Amino acid sequence: MPSPLQTSVVLIGALACLVIGPGCVRKQYFQADARPDSALAQPLSASADSVHGVTAGRQYARHGRLYHALIGRHYRSTWAAPIAAPVLRLATAQPGGLRPGKVGGGFNSTSLNLSTPTGQGYVLRTVDKDPIRATPKLLQGTFLVNVLRDNVSSTNPYASLVVPPFAQALGVARAQPSLYYVRPDDAFFQTDSLRLFRGQLAYLEEKYAVAPPSSGAGNPASSTTAFTGVFASPNQRMDQAALLRARLLDGWLGDWDRHAGQWNWLVRTQPNAGFASILPLPKDRDMVFYRLDDGVLGWLIGHLAIRHWTTFRPRYPNIAHLMSNGKYLDERSLNQLSRADFEAAARAMQQKLPDSLIGRAVRRMPAAAFALEGPGIISALQARRAALPAFAAAYYRQLAQHVLVGGTAQAERFEIHRYRDSTVVTVRLVTAGSSDQPPQFRRTFLPAETRTIQLEGLAGNDIFTIEQHGNQPVRLPALRLYGGPGTDELPTNFLGRGASFSQDSAPAKSAYDQPPKE
Repeated sequence: MPSPLQTSVVLIGALACLVIGPGCVRKQYFQADARPDSALAQPLSASADSVHGVTAGRQYARHGRLYHALIGRHYRSTWAAPIAAPVLRLATAQPGGLRPGKVGGGFNSTSLNLSTPTGQGYVLRTVDKDPIRATPKLLQGTFLVNVLRDNVSSTNPYASLVVPPFAQALGVARAQPSLYYVRPDDAFFQTDSLRLFRGQLAYLEEKYAVAPPSSGAGNPASSTTAFTGVFASPNQRMDQAALLRARLLDGWLGDWDRHAGQWNWLVRTQPNAGFASILPLPKDRDMVFYRLDDGVLGWLIGHLAIRHWTTFRPRYPNIAHLMSNGKYLDERSLNQLSRADFEAAARAMQQKLPDSLIGRAVRRMPAAAFALEGPGIISALQARRAALPAFAAAYYRQLAQHVLVGGTAQAERFEIHRYRDSTVVTVRLVTAGSSDQPPQFRRTFLPAETRTIQLEGLAGNDIFTIEQHGNQPVRLPALRLYGGPGTDELPTNFLGRGASFSQDSAPAKSAYDQPPKE
């Protein structure tokens, strides 16, 4: 079967073919230099500290009214707006200078790892993107590449500059991107592997998002490393309140591309808690303020084909679509929070995002870009701030319907108490000589909110108990119990009454300990 990415490409291509017709991929698609042709005739002096009149991507604004009506205006004018930017000098960009490392990047961006003499990591990544690497090889010579490249105009090239003040106000880890122009004759960028940086605008930022000062010291980790630790032992636990703040910020900004590969994590010891807390470090804010459906084709793609490509506007789109890319994190790392937790986080967020902060943050965009988009973005953020409690409530309801609760590779006791109006689930570590360990998980579930609870023992000799309170059997929420490897004690007396048990592991596609996809 084709992958979701391949299916998306085919759908986009089929719709685009109806509008713009077939054709081969353009060999000279991107602007050769951020400086316009008229400026290139005048060599940039060796001592120049800044450049004026540079553009993030003039090629996106070369279409006419009919194309705009059919495909969408998106942020084409912003990509082509002339701005000023400092010239990148690696020797002075950070104290002690920056030393180039490996070239990398995901499906779109090109990035360069850098480090200071003291070992602090930085990343330089191009503002413009080339999604050809995300296109199946058989289609890389077709018009579909043109379509996907043009879709980059749906992103705001300067949106990541707006995020840090908001993240700081909310206590969410954040990077501090700085915009630079890379000289085409810079001695550091003369190898073939660095050719895509020459003459382009690029962001320089910390390799790992900066955690709030109150977080304390810790070790950064990838999503794979962080979740592997959570699945292995209760001595490492996700900071669910911190992730909720980060995810509400994602929703408020319209940042729908929040899969596990878009996060790092800070593993920090909690001396008084007896376990290490894992703090989210979000990265890659490319989809903030995304705008797709302002043309016929864009509307069809966003509403019928690829629904998680949601457009930023004053009203929130469908919550399930907007937040779906973060489903892996949400199911495993927000599963202990109540409706009251979501509501309190949203109201606290409202208080920490005054109009003065919104205006100051959006004005971090270059002046020409702010003149085009700033007032509209400010107005939309204010409207979405007012609706934050409703958004958080809908987000909670979505996650509460089907809940995953997992143990670890160690032996645990899963205690389930069934009441007429609720079900209480508690998970404790089984320790020799002690039957009253503090819970590592505890939550009350309401039948009006939750349809199924999937409990997974993962490994170890786990114990499952179900205690019925009252004379009438409780069937909702339905319980799906999976023992996994190990010899487990089973609750035979209440199975079949809204509960089922399997000694096997849960199906791979829905398993709690399924590895994250980065």
